[in-house]
Amino acid sequence: MVFVAGCEGNFSLPRIELPTSSSSQADSDDLAAINNAVAATAAVTKPKVKVVPTITGMGYASISSQPAKSSNQRRLMAIRAARLEAMRNLTEQVHGLKINSRTTIIDAIVQNDSLRATVDGTILGARTVRINPVGSDTYEVVLELDQALISTIMKAARG
Repeated sequence: MVFVAGCEGNFSLPRIELPTSSSSQADSDDLAAINNAVAATAAVTKPKVKVVPTITGMGYASISSQPAKSSNQRRLMAIRAARLEAMRNLTEQVHGLKINSRTTIIDAIVQNDSLRATVDGTILGARTVRINPVGSDTYEVVLELDQALISTIMKAARG
């Protein structure tokens, strides 16, 4: 068993003495010590490598709502619909979501409120992580993009 006690312990930070004399040599030595302490703190607290996480998109679709004659066709169509929803989810995360809204207010009463969201972008090379049945009538599809694919997509979108 391992026990970890959070926020307990005797931690001490290095103490920086401020210059008290008016000597220019002492001031420059103290200033150099302060700069070295700041640089050492920055080296510890700032990450050296920027890590872009893997982006995951999930999609769900119902089997019974698919417009096919046989149950096998409905199942395949549900998997396809769930895959497209997962792609849309990835596209929203990479390229963003455009929101348009319109509200009509008459006599301080909301008469009409509409909201529209659109997604526009390109997703290339999404890897299928899993395709699972969820319950008896739904499929779940999980796709992911790694850092290399995200940077390639962003370069293509900018160029």
